[in-house]
Amino acid sequence: MADEGSGRASRRPPTTASRGRAAEALAAAFLEAEGFEILARNHRTRRGEVDLVCREGEVLCFVEVRSRASLAQGGPEETVDQAKARRVVAAATDWALRNGGLERAIRFDVVAVTDAPAGPSLTLFRAAFDGDGKPGLW
Repeated sequence: MADEGSGRASRRPPTTASRGRAAEALAAAFLEAEGFEILARNHRTRRGEVDLVCREGEVLCFVEVRSRASLAQGGPEETVDQAKARRVVAAATDWALRNGGLERAIRFDVVAVTDAPAGPSLTLFRAAFDGDGKPGLW
């Protein structure tokens, strides 16, 4: 899209959804580099969504990806409250029921993505919350 008469491309700020998709893509690549296998992305149910479904060894990992432009308001992981964790658990339970995952060990992780001048910083929080949505790390 060009500005009238200027020949310059206009730049629109990225939407929350596009920033979220970008963070999820970064998190998936990061997890694959750490040895995780990505099994599914964005599994949605009426009661919630899980961003990434992965396997690390024999453990089935349901991963919530959170991002922030800076740490001024705290880390992205801090935005996962008990209500959000419960929505992830609901979607994870649905995925596991549909895909035979209830026989495996299950873990709920968070990948925090923070923008930085040198490029995004990613941190993996294993076992960030439990099946009741109670936080484990912060």
